[in-house]
Amino acid sequence: MAVPSPRRNEVLLRVSTAGVSRGVWHMMTGLPRLVRVASGLRRPRQNVPGMDVCGEVVAVGSEVSSLQLGQRVFGIARGSFAEYAVAKASHLAPAPVELDDTEAGVLAESGLTALQALDRGGIDGTVRPGTRVLIIGASGGVGSLAVQIAALRGADVTAVCGDSKRNLVESLGAARTIDYRSEDALAQGERYDVILDGAGGASLNALRGALVPRGTLIFVGNESGGTWTGGYGRPFAYQLRMAWGGQRFVNLLVRTNSADLVRLADLASQGGLRPHVHASYPLSGVPTALEELASGAVAGKIAIHVNEQENR
Repeated sequence: MAVPSPRRNEVLLRVSTAGVSRGVWHMMTGLPRLVRVASGLRRPRQNVPGMDVCGEVVAVGSEVSSLQLGQRVFGIARGSFAEYAVAKASHLAPAPVELDDTEAGVLAESGLTALQALDRGGIDGTVRPGTRVLIIGASGGVGSLAVQIAALRGADVTAVCGDSKRNLVESLGAARTIDYRSEDALAQGERYDVILDGAGGASLNALRGALVPRGTLIFVGNESGGTWTGGYGRPFAYQLRMAWGGQRFVNLLVRTNSADLVRLADLASQGGLRPHVHASYPLSGVPTALEELASGAVAGKIAIHVNEQENR
């Protein structure tokens, strides 16, 4: 394919690393079918998949002044599974020197989700010491970053994950871990100020029962549900049921913006935030990477090294 050209508010990147995510999988497969409203009814509108990116700016649009040629950046780019990709300048930020290209290339999508979810729960840097946070799906791309960010901000984190991923999640900052296969995290008698639900399998009554009276439940997505709505239907029903009362329900809609990307970069530079990279593949390994992601065995993120020919 021809090298794309940036519009006036965009830049062209020479891609170093891209990240594999559930969002990419949904857009490529058109499942659940509801996503086809945005991604294309019969086939993907975007010919090249990929969103997470780290790369070098090689051309800038006429209205771009925030980024310069040769700058190393990370963020969200259309079609990042390619040697070159275009991105809005407002969807990028300078990559922190503390992260290598692999780490920076998998940070943006899951990092923005984790950051904005915790912000909505009040875990925004002004958190009270001892604020109790339960993170369900703590070993995933979003969950593993949410554990780190919440811990860095002083929260007391309990993480739900598989037993094989317990050591990893504890190393990220979780004070306690619960194996979802052998224990019901919501039936422990504990009450939490914030519950971040990245799995979506629990009933609303059970989730509310584990919240303090004025606690916040944050829904960040799941892979349950049917062919048409998938995991999108349940949170809207939850939102209606929690419209009254002291407890809050947040159905997160992530906003891509350079200000929050800069905040992620600062957390990496000053707080030691690091995405956990489960595996890396060359560009030709994208199908294998997507299959591995869909299997549910991935802890953290999978990276795609665009110019490498051998699996790492």
